[in-house]
Amino acid sequence: MIKIPFNKPFLTGKETQYIEEAVGSGHISGNGVFTKKCQSFFEERYHFRKTLLTTSCTDALEMCSMLIDVQQDDEIIVPSYTFVSTVLAFTRQGAKIIFADSEAKSPNIDVFKLEQLITPKTKAIVVVHYAGVAAAMDELMEIAKRHNLYVIEDAAQAIDSFYKNKPLGSFGHLATFSFHETKNIISGEGGLLVVNDENLVDRAEVIWEKGTNRASFFRGEVNKYGWVDTGSSFLPSEIIAAFLFAQLEHLEEIQTKRKQIWNTYYDGLSCLGNQLQLPIVPDYATNNGHMFYLVCSSEEERTALIAHLKEHAIHSVFHYLSLHKSPYFLSYSKDIFHLPNADLYTSRLVRLPFYYELGLEDVGFIVEQIINFYVNIKK
Repeated sequence: MIKIPFNKPFLTGKETQYIEEAVGSGHISGNGVFTKKCQSFFEERYHFRKTLLTTSCTDALEMCSMLIDVQQDDEIIVPSYTFVSTVLAFTRQGAKIIFADSEAKSPNIDVFKLEQLITPKTKAIVVVHYAGVAAAMDELMEIAKRHNLYVIEDAAQAIDSFYKNKPLGSFGHLATFSFHETKNIISGEGGLLVVNDENLVDRAEVIWEKGTNRASFFRGEVNKYGWVDTGSSFLPSEIIAAFLFAQLEHLEEIQTKRKQIWNTYYDGLSCLGNQLQLPIVPDYATNNGHMFYLVCSSEEERTALIAHLKEHAIHSVFHYLSLHKSPYFLSYSKDIFHLPNADLYTSRLVRLPFYYELGLEDVGFIVEQIINFYVNIKK
């Protein structure tokens, strides 16, 4: 029986109160009071140009694909070691995916190998900030500028994380965040689109509103609204927004606790630094306490470690499978990518339990069991 789950959703205490307020207001469809409160929170705290709540980070990424007008055979550079949503948003529009490898020292995209992937057909680079730790953004933005490419930040895991004191999500032309139940701030499912490019702001709102200029109408900017562009039903209900706002009010408290958990893991497992790879936070980045992972020396070792932890009622998991080797991609593409680092993380990375209510004594117990596992390997 599992006593320490991998994840456990956390309630701050006001979620149901705010949901009742939303219902009582008579407006529970999208773009109501709580939607505006959430969007204002991000715009004021992180100085994002424009934000729009979405029903998921996947939806926010699909909006990105629409906003940059991805056409058949446009090439989009995407890390292979990521969740499938990062790629699906662009393949739906007919794009050709060019997979990039991870760094040797971290699962983040290897920025210094990007330029060799760029062709005249390249339209955008999608950068994923794995575990909420920033990729090398100065170099990436310079490459994109030199080749006149869009940059889209998949910051699903990167809320309240920074690169050289600038918030992640503020570098790219567009960025996306996730509020899935496994993230730091949650609403069950939910996402956010960030629009930093002034030229994309108005169209983003139209796409968000099912291809209509409805938002302009309610602001009194037009005397009627109609169908003016492509789009879909991307905006979430006020019920989701109300839940999310209760979480955002406790962002600093949540972040403090999660960083404490991360530090306890790191300090406790540092003694194993010669036997496995611990997460690295470069000097230019911050740690937002999203997850704690280990990189084992082999797939067999990872399998044995996960089994060992399960025997002690601890639920740990492996993470992404390299997308360049996924059955769906191989079913329609003849492109062959040699991405050794992405494959290494696919076979060796393990994620440890991580959630707000995880007690530090439980973290200590998990650390103890991992150390015991490696002590027994030596025998």
